[in-house]
Amino acid sequence: MKISHLFSLLIICLTAFTANAGQIVLEGNYMGKNVFVKNPFGGAGVGFCVFEVTVNGKLDPAEVNQSAFEVDFSTHNLKLGDPVVINIKHKDDCAPEVLNPEVLKPKSTFNAKSISFTDDGILEWTTDNENGQLDYIVEQFRWNKWVKLGEVKGEGTPGVHNYSFKITPHSGENKVRVKQTDFTGRPRYSKSATYNATVPAVTLDDDKFRGQIEFKGGETLYELYDRYGTIVKKGFGSTVNVENLEKGLYYVSFDNTTKDISIK
Repeated sequence: MKISHLFSLLIICLTAFTANAGQIVLEGNYMGKNVFVKNPFGGAGVGFCVFEVTVNGKLDPAEVNQSAFEVDFSTHNLKLGDPVVINIKHKDDCAPEVLNPEVLKPKSTFNAKSISFTDDGILEWTTDNENGQLDYIVEQFRWNKWVKLGEVKGEGTPGVHNYSFKITPHSGENKVRVKQTDFTGRPRYSKSATYNATVPAVTLDDDKFRGQIEFKGGETLYELYDRYGTIVKKGFGSTVNVENLEKGLYYVSFDNTTKDISIK
């Protein structure tokens, strides 16, 4: 057989092999732990399923010719929190299993060393022991529940980090905390900090409204509920347009209080 024919045959075989290959792509961040893969035999019973692993585009030295193997990140000179893309290439007649994909997801481990307010109402908190970049959710206790005010992106790296968030206070004592929620779905909280605001109280002069609710004393965060407890309006301002709402009983939470009203 001529060399050209052999070369053509090799190209055809390689193309067919590539076309019949599958892949698993894992994306996340290096969190200090390695990835383990369960590697069955190929569908034909000859050889193992996985034939190549790359990490961030570079070939991984993992020994894939065995029933299970480890992707060892220490060979890739990664720092904690660095982005990671793992590409596991395998035959299309079998399916390897990644046993611990969660190790690439950030986990909330922060310790709030301090949390307090400045005199002008800026919440400041200092943390250490962060393990993965997660947002801090700033929450305020008002209307007998915790209400989200905003988010601050966490650093997610070892060391001490300082954060701040400017709140819009209601009248009287304001109680605020921060939290993170990771892939487990379980939130991790700081202690709460309090701030006594000197802003005037926002009030309502009436309990019956047509077309518009107008708050007296300034703008306020508000939530409007129907008689079943479903939120129908929420926002921040000095007025609420209620022209499109049905007549009847409603509950409006504003400033630091909740009041029964009726819409005519």
